[in-house]
Amino acid sequence: MDKLQKFELMNKIARELEDLQNSQTVLMSKIGQIEVDNMNGLNDKYLEEHLGDMHASIASNVDKISEIFAHFEEQRDEFAKANQSDIEAAQAAATIDSVK
Repeated sequence: MDKLQKFELMNKIARELEDLQNSQTVLMSKIGQIEVDNMNGLNDKYLEEHLGDMHASIASNVDKISEIFAHFEEQRDEFAKANQSDIEAAQAAATIDSVK
């Protein structure tokens, strides 16, 4: 795998980690809304107990994903900086090849 391919794969993984983080955040929001709805009239103890556990578990996942995402972005940025000229040259060559 050349440096451009590796950099592109790193960008793809970064986007996927960001998407995963966003998806988990949406899940937390939906669970929170169900918790509020339950508190506003239903008061189902089973829902209260289990939704709280789910919310805590997903919050923990969001923290882990955020940590992994930040670490990975740092690695990607360091790789890009260390290999900037090679990546730019490969991108230029790929652009020329696509025009032919």
